[in-house]
Amino acid sequence: MSQAVGNTALAYARVWHHVDANERILGKLAERIAIVLMGKHKPIFDPGVDCGDYVVVTNARKIKVTGRKAEQLVYRKHTMFPGGLKEIPYSSMMQKKPDEIIRHAVSGMLPKNKLRDRRLERLRIFEGEDMGVFEKNIMRRWEDGTIRF
Repeated sequence: MSQAVGNTALAYARVWHHVDANERILGKLAERIAIVLMGKHKPIFDPGVDCGDYVVVTNARKIKVTGRKAEQLVYRKHTMFPGGLKEIPYSSMMQKKPDEIIRHAVSGMLPKNKLRDRRLERLRIFEGEDMGVFEKNIMRRWEDGTIRF
């Protein structure tokens, strides 16, 4: 018998998606990115298997938030030393590291399991239009935020 049973390597082939974050809402964009990183848009989705795709995000500096989140949102991290809590407001984080804002939002929408770090490695975020060598890998683009095939 030469027939393969179950999903083959071709079924798990990864595709590169491009997302333009210009004037997009942070939460809705992060939700769509998390779905693609998990592979929930594929008919072969299995929660215990990492079958998601790559996502390249451009124009991270032009992302928007709704309401008063621009004044109220605070990013916290701890250095693990006594008194080492660092708080960075959204506005200064947007000036210094706009890619970390999107990465943090997507990380919060992924399942908290062993596959989380591996899925986040497939997320590439750029501040401007230029995406370097990754431009040649792009197979699909999102125009209005929906996933089209």
